[in-house]
Amino acid sequence: MRQTSSAAAVAARVPDARMPDARMPDTCMPTVHSPACEQPATAPRLPMAALLALTMCSFIATANETVPAGLLPQIAQGFGVSEAWAGQLVTLCALGSGLAAIPLTLLLQGCRRRVALLLAIGGFFICNAVTALSPFYGLTLAARFLVGVATGLAWSLLAGYARRLVPPAQQGRAMAVAMVGIPLALSLGVPLAAWLGGILGWRGIFGILAGLSLALTAWVWLKVPDYPGQAGKRRVPMRQVWTTPGVRPVLFVILAWILAHYTLYTYVAPFLAVLGMTEQVDVALLVFGMASLVGIWITGLLVDGWLRALVLASLSAFAGVAFALGQGQAPAAWVYGGVAVWGLSFSGAPTLLQTALADAAGEGAEVAQSMLVTVFNLAFAASGVLGGVLLETTGAGALPRVVAALLVVGLVAAGAARAHGFKPGRRALAGAEPAQR
Repeated sequence: MRQTSSAAAVAARVPDARMPDARMPDTCMPTVHSPACEQPATAPRLPMAALLALTMCSFIATANETVPAGLLPQIAQGFGVSEAWAGQLVTLCALGSGLAAIPLTLLLQGCRRRVALLLAIGGFFICNAVTALSPFYGLTLAARFLVGVATGLAWSLLAGYARRLVPPAQQGRAMAVAMVGIPLALSLGVPLAAWLGGILGWRGIFGILAGLSLALTAWVWLKVPDYPGQAGKRRVPMRQVWTTPGVRPVLFVILAWILAHYTLYTYVAPFLAVLGMTEQVDVALLVFGMASLVGIWITGLLVDGWLRALVLASLSAFAGVAFALGQGQAPAAWVYGGVAVWGLSFSGAPTLLQTALADAAGEGAEVAQSMLVTVFNLAFAASGVLGGVLLETTGAGALPRVVAALLVVGLVAAGAARAHGFKPGRRALAGAEPAQR
């Protein structure tokens, strides 16, 4: 919910991806603390065919979690249940993702990376196909839980995979490309699915997701390089990752940031109603989505040199917007402006947090990413409870004030993690890992 130089000159691999069967040139042995050898003046081009496959994977993973929310009336009618029960399709997916991420990542540490990724995408295909065809509500719920399991595995793999495709000087940018599927799914995929659902029916939308997953399977097999898993003696225990300096502060910031975001995002409609903007919810969400696309582009450009500054600036901007919105009535133009700043500030969060967590965890990056998936989904689930309680007690007008308080807590935690977690300056230089077909 959760996170450096050219490969042409250096064949050494990043600290979080060292494998026992790798070989470093005798003339260049960079470490985490000593930059790599002489670097060329220009960095290699990003492997866009492989990275865009990861983008599609993050798009489908996000759609798995969010698309049902725009189809609840149709799903409820189709199964003859209430919209509240139809909403459990979202809950079961989040639950599967949160529960499965850590154990599956640990279980598959020794599996070759492309095989593990294809297992996750295969799960997307099978479970979305079952959802599209299932005549039984119980079977559909089971399929949604299992697609959540596959989604959790995918999220734990994507960040590490993107990092291993490029030299460390480009890892942040590569992750930004891989994670652009998230704002694309939220800003375009969910509204498009809701619109197409009225034409094709809700089952047709899950059929499309299944088809996209099948096409992605071929794309990954043909264009995404393979890497070895971690052999037994190189596997990093979860306890070691948990106690690694910097991991826990980043996870705490993830908890505060995601909880704050989804508390407001999930209940943005009742909040806008308080401001007299009941009919403008779709416009506000479109503004948020468009700003998110700009924000992820800016993050991709700056993350490798300005990660700490971007995290602190993003949290500060979001907190400021939440505080301003919490003051009550405001002109619609001001509200749209605040929503745009919110979209700009949050869109880079997945890239920033996954990059920070992977840097902190080192060789345990993939285990740490599975922790991120679990914390993200727990925060996602908790946001629904927190927002619902506020809605029933103090009213929607209190949402931004609580959100602002959560963000201040996250900002303080990120600011304190200066030595580990969110370190100033550029990240350590090292070489890229060679692909193995």
